[in-house]
Amino acid sequence: MAENGAKRIRLGMVGGGTGAFIGYVHRIAARIDGDYDLVAGALSSRPDVALESGRNLGFAEDRIYTSYEEMAVRESQRPDGIQAVSIVTPNHMHFGPAKAFLEAGIHVICDKPITSTLEDARALATIRPKNGAQFLLTHNYTGYPLIRQARELVKSGRLGTIRVIQAEYAQDWLTNAAEPDNKQASWRTDPARSGAGGAIGDIGTHAYNLLRFVSGLKTDSISADLQSFVAGRQLDDNVHILLRMTGGARGMLWASQVAVGNENGLGLRIYGDKAGLEWRQENPNQMWFTEFGQPRQLLTRGGSISGDVAPSMNIRIPGGHPEGYLEAFATLYSQFAEIIRGNAEPYAGLLPTMADGIEGMAFITAAVQSSKADGKWVKLSEV
Repeated sequence: MAENGAKRIRLGMVGGGTGAFIGYVHRIAARIDGDYDLVAGALSSRPDVALESGRNLGFAEDRIYTSYEEMAVRESQRPDGIQAVSIVTPNHMHFGPAKAFLEAGIHVICDKPITSTLEDARALATIRPKNGAQFLLTHNYTGYPLIRQARELVKSGRLGTIRVIQAEYAQDWLTNAAEPDNKQASWRTDPARSGAGGAIGDIGTHAYNLLRFVSGLKTDSISADLQSFVAGRQLDDNVHILLRMTGGARGMLWASQVAVGNENGLGLRIYGDKAGLEWRQENPNQMWFTEFGQPRQLLTRGGSISGDVAPSMNIRIPGGHPEGYLEAFATLYSQFAEIIRGNAEPYAGLLPTMADGIEGMAFITAAVQSSKADGKWVKLSEV
């Protein structure tokens, strides 16, 4: 990290102007470990908001852009141009900026899902990035230390052969029709901006990515039931999915934005023939691990069981001091900075890639197809 003497990376941002939640989160994540200097941006599709937002962040006037196309061209030509860009726009505006900056030789950090359609995701994979530009997809929950620990426990065989996986992400903020008055709700429930999936694209992909990341198992096929409970809503707000994993394991995934009483209830349970584990994002510094026939063990972030996986965790403060959502985001930013600097080996397989993004879009597409066919099993390889 930069605090250890590494040179800071010049960062730009597309989207994330004044009042945008996720842009603010990305800016904090980029600052936590001191690896980036945010110096340029096309922060809104509205020129007045782009200018105001850039000035509020202290950008030089000639580095406040009103279009990402201009930003990609001009920054790639500057001797002090940005080296990486964060894309924090609504889903339908991920493909264009990602393509433009990769072709300009600028590393891309993209919020999930990778695009709004599977076709765009696959098209992005055909691009030849200039100068070896790299791509990071911010499935930020993979940055939690205990999720890295869980992955290592599975990989090392401590759970044995995986039999059952259960993932869920429950919220209640869309229980009523919030679209007219809520900027975040309006684009997430609009097929033109969000894509084919509502809750499944917004939070279901997080739950799916987490179960894949930790278990290491690939998905063969899924059977889905997508529902829009709020009258007039065009996209799903509740999702139930059964999963058949390669090797015989079975999974269940529930994602809901109408589950009253839930704020950000992301959770994961994995059971093998030797042991099981359980983790919940709302208390991310603790995880239960139970070997068959033995008492439950409470594992804590940075505890003695961390072992070989500890260097990948980016643990910043002593145990008992909580680390959470922003720090998990920051771990992805910090480790991507090391990849940009040419130190990729320690993080092989840990950071979400374009391939993960394409699989996420295939998952959404298969779920929509299955639900429309009354839960018919759909193979991910066939969408």
